[in-house]
Amino acid sequence: MIEQREQEAQDIYFKLLSAKDFDSNTFDERKRFLNKLLPLLAKKDLTGAQFRQTIETLMDSIDKANWPESLLIAREYYPFWINDLKAVARFNKNGSLNQLPIDWKPIKTNLSELWQKADEEKFGTTDSWALKGYTKALRFENAEPALIETRLKLAKILLMRLKDAPDKSNQIYRTAVDATLPLFDVKKNRRLFLVVVREFFHFWAGNPDAEKYILNSNTVSML
Repeated sequence: MIEQREQEAQDIYFKLLSAKDFDSNTFDERKRFLNKLLPLLAKKDLTGAQFRQTIETLMDSIDKANWPESLLIAREYYPFWINDLKAVARFNKNGSLNQLPIDWKPIKTNLSELWQKADEEKFGTTDSWALKGYTKALRFENAEPALIETRLKLAKILLMRLKDAPDKSNQIYRTAVDATLPLFDVKKNRRLFLVVVREFFHFWAGNPDAEKYILNSNTVSML
């Protein structure tokens, strides 16, 4: 059952979206996901931790192909649920440009295939420099060789997922991450992947301060 608190947050969310140029499919997909999420949020404390925990529980029941759309909707709905007025105001001002379903997603595959191919994959100059920078930063922090090897392999897996992307953007990167997460059946491995892609993003994006983000992630979530 959807409680009044969650329903009111959804109503405000949809009211703001209705002022934007969305078609019915965009609303239908959001409604389908929120009909699953909102009953799980009932009686929960209005905290990020509670929301993230609920999403972790829900996503295991979501079809793998729908993870990118589902996580996008969860991120959009969150500030409405916690009544973050500043974030809602920004959303109202800027609107969401995320049409559903998402136009581009990585091709279907499995983790075993990606893992086996990662070390043999050839990458372009930009991606190779990102990997070299990530490796150098990990070594500078005196990371163990096994840790470096594992993190690099996970970064390579993400780059393989990005190979046929139509462009290079934060949204494309996040979509590739969201589509890869369900391939990790073991949750601790999924969390390690999240740590790596958050670290590696700064090298991929060419952030000159990328080294600052190495080995300092205490908690991660799929949001």
